[in-house]
Formats: sequence, C-alpha cells, structure tokens
Amino acid sequence: MMPQLGLPSIGAFFVVKFINMLRFCIISMFLCLFSLDGFSTEVSGTIRSAINNDPLPFSSVLVKGTTKGASANNNGFYTISLDPGNYVLVFQYIGYQTVEQKITVTKAPQTLDILLARRDYQLNEVVVKTGGEDPAYAIIRNAIAKRATHLKEIKKYTTEVYIKGQLQLRNYPKTFMGQKVDFEDGDTSKRKILLLSETVAKYSVNEPNERKVEVISTKVSGRSDGFGFSSPQIISFYENNISLGNGLNPRGFISPIADNALNFYKYKFEGTFYEFGKEISRIKVTPKRAYEPLFTGYIHITENDWHVQSVDLKLLRQQQMQLLDTLTIQQQYIPLEKYWVIKQQVIYPSGKFFGFDFFGSFLQVYDQFNIAPNFKPKYFNNTVLKFNDSSNKKTMAYWDSIRPLPLLLEEIKDYKKKDSLEKVRESPAYLDSLDKIRNKFTIGNLLLTGKFFSKRKTKTSLTIEPLINTINFNTVEGGVINLAPQWRKEMEGRKSLSITPELRYGFANKHFNPSLTVNYTFGKKYIQSFNFSGGKKVFQFNNAAPISEFINSYYTLQSQQNFLKIYEADFFRLNYNAGIGNGLNFSAAIQYQDRKALENLNDIPFWKDIPNRDFTPNHPAAFGAGPMQRHQAFIVSAGLSWLPGAKYVEYPNRKVNIGSDYPTFNLSVTKAFAGILGSDANYTKWRLSISDDIDLKLAGELKYAFVAGGFLQKDKIFEPDQIHFLGNQVLFASAFTRSFQLAPYYQFSNTASLYGTAHIEYHLNGLLTNKIPGFKKLNWFLVTGANSLLLEKGKYYLEYFVGLENIFKVIRVDYIRSIEQGGVTNAGIRLALPFAR
Repeated sequence: MMPQLGLPSIGAFFVVKFINMLRFCIISMFLCLFSLDGFSTEVSGTIRSAINNDPLPFSSVLVKGTTKGASANNNGFYTISLDPGNYVLVFQYIGYQTVEQKITVTKAPQTLDILLARRDYQLNEVVVKTGGEDPAYAIIRNAIAKRATHLKEIKKYTTEVYIKGQLQLRNYPKTFMGQKVDFEDGDTSKRKILLLSETVAKYSVNEPNERKVEVISTKVSGRSDGFGFSSPQIISFYENNISLGNGLNPRGFISPIADNALNFYKYKFEGTFYEFGKEISRIKVTPKRAYEPLFTGYIHITENDWHVQSVDLKLLRQQQMQLLDTLTIQQQYIPLEKYWVIKQQVIYPSGKFFGFDFFGSFLQVYDQFNIAPNFKPKYFNNTVLKFNDSSNKKTMAYWDSIRPLPLLLEEIKDYKKKDSLEKVRESPAYLDSLDKIRNKFTIGNLLLTGKFFSKRKTKTSLTIEPLINTINFNTVEGGVINLAPQWRKEMEGRKSLSITPELRYGFANKHFNPSLTVNYTFGKKYIQSFNFSGGKKVFQFNNAAPISEFINSYYTLQSQQNFLKIYEADFFRLNYNAGIGNGLNFSAAIQYQDRKALENLNDIPFWKDIPNRDFTPNHPAAFGAGPMQRHQAFIVSAGLSWLPGAKYVEYPNRKVNIGSDYPTFNLSVTKAFAGILGSDANYTKWRLSISDDIDLKLAGELKYAFVAGGFLQKDKIFEPDQIHFLGNQVLFASAFTRSFQLAPYYQFSNTASLYGTAHIEYHLNGLLTNKIPGFKKLNWFLVTGANSLLLEKGKYYLEYFVGLENIFKVIRVDYIRSIEQGGVTNAGIRLALPFAR
C-alpha cells in the first residue's frame, strides 16, 4: 500500500523528485564507467535435428563445468546470457549426440545455431549374446541395488528452478451440458491456449523429509493477481512408487528401477554412449502386462555408479492411467562433483475429455545448485510453499531478463491478448455486458439447474435453487416449497458476506416457516467466520439431516415409506469458526430452540399403494410413544480440530492448510443449560474422533474414522438431543466413513454414557481387478470395508460390504450385510452417485 501523503509545498515536492533523478543518473553513469565488463551478452540460436532439420523442443544448453544453463523453447530456439569470456557450451537432447561448442563471448550479441545428430549406440559383441539373459538386466539389478542410496545421497541442497506450464486446446464442442462453450476471448478458432504460467522459485531440501519452496516471481497470462504452477515436483525414479496425483492413478506408478521392478518390466540393452567422460547404457523399458501402472520408453544408466542420466518414458491409458490419453516424462541429469543432479524435466500431457481435445507441456529448469547450504535455525517449518510479497507483480521486462528459454510467438501473443482483455474486463461497461449475457434466465434454470446471477462491477451475486430442489413432499406438510436464495458480496481480501432468507411453506398443514442466515467470512493469515441464523424452521430429529428431502419425497410417494422425521422450532444460532495455525481450528456455537411436535396428515396422498405397508408415525418409534412434548433448549458447544504436522501454503495475505501425513483429531463438548430463556434441557455430552486417509501406494488406499463419546450429565434429555447416528434406509449410499448403510435412521439413538463407532474402508484402486481378463479393460475398482457400533450393555451393530467403484468414473455399487445383537441380519445394495446422498 502506498504511504499517505501530507500537504508538502510544491517546491519541496520537486526538490525530492530532482534529488531522486540525480541519484539515478549518478548511479547509471557510475555503472557505465566502471562496470561495463559486468554486463552480460546474449547468445542465441536454434537447435535442430541433423536428420530432417526439425527443431528439438526443450533441448538444453549447459555451460560446461557448471550447472548454469538454459533451455530451448518448443521451436528449438534458445537464448543464454553470459559475461564476456571463453566458454564451452554443451547442447543436449535425449536420443541425440551431445555437442560441445567453444565460444568466445564479447560485448556483441551472437547467434549460434546447432545441429544434433541421432545418437549411435555401441553394442559390445562380447556382451550381447544370442539367447540367455539380456545384459540390460544386470545393469538394472545394479541400479536397483543403488536406488535407495541415490534417492537421498545429497543430504541437503538449494537450487533455483524455473517452471513454465502451458495447456492448449486442439478442439472443443460447441456446447457442453446444454450450455454454449464460450471462452469470452473473441476468438472462435478451435486451437487456443487455455493456460500459460511461469514461476521462478528457490527450492530447498534437507533430508530426509524437509522441503521448502520460496516463490520469487510468478505470472499467469490474463490474471495479474494470479499465482502460477509454483511447486516443483522432481519425479524421482529412485522412488519405488511414482505419484503423479490421485487423478491419474491413485495407486501411483512403478518405477523401472523399483525394488520389485523385475516382476513388472521387460528390459532390452540398446547400447552405450559417452557423455561428460562417462559411459552410459541405454535401456528400453516395456511393461510385461497391460493394465498395470507401468511406464514404457527408455532409461539411461551410468556405468559403475548406476545413476540415472536421463529418462524418456511414457504412460498410456492401458497402463491404468485415467483422465489423460498419454503422459510423457523427459528428464536430463548432469554431473555435479560425485553426484548427478537434475537439470531439466518436461511433462507432456494430452487427452480428450467430453469432446475437449487438449495437450500441454510443463517444464522445469534447475540452476545454481548449492549442495552445502547453511540453513538458518527454524528455516524449515510448516510452510512448504511461500509466495514472496509482490511475487506476482513483476514486469514483463523482468521476465524477459530472467527466463531461461525464449517464449514462443503464440505465447507472446497470448500474454498481450489476455493482459489487454483483463484490462477491458475490468471496465464497468464490459462487466455490465458480460452480466447481461450470463444472467439470461431459461426454463432449464428454473426446473433443473438453478441460476447464478452476478453483478461483477459490485462483486455481488444471487444464487437461486431449481424447483426440483425446492419442491418436495412429506407426510407432515404434504407438498412443500422451500425457497432459499443466497445473496453474496465479495469484499477486499478474504472478506465476504452472504445473506440467505429461507421461506418454507407446507401446502397441506398450512405452516409458514421463515428464517434468515447471515454469514461473514474474514481473516488475513487464517480464515475466520461468524454465522447467525434465526427464525422459524423445520428440523429433522437428527439435526445432521440423515436423509435428503428430495429422496424422501420419492420414497414417500412411490414406495409409501416416510423416513423423514421432523419437528418445528423457533430458534436462533450463533457460530464462530477460526483457524489458529499449526493444524488447529476452533469452533463455538450458541443456539436456542423452542421445539414443537408435528404429526402426520390425516389423509396422506401417495402414488402407489404397497400391500401390507402403512406410513409410520412422524415421531420415531425408537423414542417410544409420541408425540414429543413441547420444550425449550439453550445449548452451548465448543470444538477443537487438530491436524498434527499440518503443512501450509503461504500467500502474501493468507495461509492455506494443504494437509498432513497424520490423522485428524476432533474433540467437542456440548452443554445444555436449564433455566436460560426458559430452557428445559439439562445435559453435557462429549465426542472425540480420529480419522485419516492412508495412501498404501500400489496396495490402494485405506480410510478410517473412529469415534467415542457419551453423556457426562443427563438430567433432562429430549429426542433431538440424544446421540444420533447417520443411518440409511434408501438405495442411495451415504458417506461410508460417517454412516451406516443399512441401519434404520433412529434405531440406535441413545443417551449412553459411553459409545464407540468404527468405519474402515479399503479402496483397492485397480489391485486384483487389473488381473481379470476382459474385465480389467473396464478399469473398475474393488472396494471393501466394515462399519461397527458398540453401545452399553453389549449392544452392537455391525455391517460389512464389498463393491465396485470407478464405474464410468463416477458410479459405485456395494453389496452390504449387517448383523446386530440377537443375531438379526439384513442385506442390501447401495448405489453411490455424485448427485445423490
């Protein structure tokens, strides 16, 4: 923020300006007179194939004897800045012969074009024999034996990394899900750059587990306040399992030099070559079986010390990769003292998704390695990625001076075009015209999708739910309309205000229940929020709402089953939530309810009469004879959530929790006070939970959630205050690690002093199913697990399940069996869909 100016005299103002100008001139003259030798000269050119003169994209240029270098762009054009002097430049590209070129750099810019010939690999006739084992296997065994050593042999280091990400479309559909596809850039061509970003960062490592990235500068095309891809991911093939994100394959991919790699890969020795005076073997890598998470391509291994010198590997869909059609990874390592350090990594994704045909390149260039850094005490902390102040405010001149490879012409045009468009989009006239287009209301919005109205000039919006979500039916109110439009205002920083009036009307019982919710979010470093709601509202006896009104409407009308059990209350509630840091979050709430019973209608309409089936009373049978007596409850609750070892991304104005390797702990205490505002309820209860998702790599993923709790004091407890569990009596599955898929909604509600629940869910993520002929092509995954509940006096409930997930990417089907005290059993099918709960 600029400092506030007072009212100095005009003369004083010009004196200050003159002094600053004079200082600038003196410094500039001093540099010109005494520091000309320190000015760098640009050496540039194009690196091409000697075979067909095609450019070699992202080929590398290295100053011999250092880790300083540059990379060519997609068109093979490079530029490198050097001080005057004599150098040997090393030009490299995987699969091509390395060229070393002596050059004398003067004060004048130079052009140096390079042709690289295809590499000839020497085959030793003594080693390569007909029959028997291919010599590649002996090399791979040696590399595997040294894998763990090489993984963390450099105990600590720092390096500067340049990251450039580019994602383009080759083609896209005219409409998607009934909506016109419009990128609002005035360009109707099918090929366009979707994303272009650059980052320069300092990457620091202190083995075994400490990492930190400090972003020096970052830029996103068309987003002056954006932060680009800024966390370098060195894909280390010294790891047994290569993780490329859950989206591609949740099990990860097996490295060609993993401890168990010989069980998965075939290897072929294709010869040797020399680089930096070192003999290097070229090994072809091929999966033994399809539908295993494996690479195909080439890996180059140094002789005797068995380091990885470079890789050129590819992943395909048939190797259990999802979302993408292909993913190519290229890496180049260079020697540094007795080690080999990464110089460059390029990842090329491509795929087709719902008619969107895309491809891209994500480049990382490493420079200025320091393998003996002195880290300050507490340099490594829970912040693993930090964006320095003004890191996203650098000028184009700055970027032109520091990037290690020239931009493509299309990238230069994209920056200019989108930066100009961004300025246009900030104008009130443009914002109004955009809102006018986007705010058009259709019958589809009214019935099925709802509508988001925006006024970008004032940063306000209005969200309206569709009729399919607002009109329901139950046995108490009959037809129900529940309108809850949300108005939202975005303010400076993380501040926002939302107001949601809720208007509910039962057409049969003629009850009108209006309420209002106001939410204010704020906070600089950590997010905080205040939430107030009050009025008259319909609640489920389990306030966590175990069944959706939409699904209950279907079951009531079609199957003559009324699972929704509700009461009415005049209420108010005040919530406060705050991030504290170090993985801690605090919450507190005060609420008051004046609760009134509701009963079924005398004449309940339905679509289908089911023989020997009647609607059940609105008061759950598990609570005994009804109805619920009218009463009041004044309740105070507080909770603390702790994620040990939580890691953070720190932006200039906020910190964001990105998770941890440890489980999450939650502790809450709820107290009802008698006498306050006429409150009848009087009790104290507690709840402690621990949950985690454990990545088992190739073995899949294990999710668990354990809960213990109970009443410490129970002088007066009413039905809604009991301990409830999320049951499920409909076809559509609820969250497996929070609910019981076959348990009746209120059968196990209780006032116990102690109870415990356990939920365990094991996702095989393609393990086993990838061995079944034919079936493996579907890429459906097995999932299994169990849920249990233990109450006082030995009362228990247990269910176990097995299912298939990833059906068409979004569907899951489970078969479940349950058993409870007395040997009562049950079985059923549950279907998990993205839109059903």
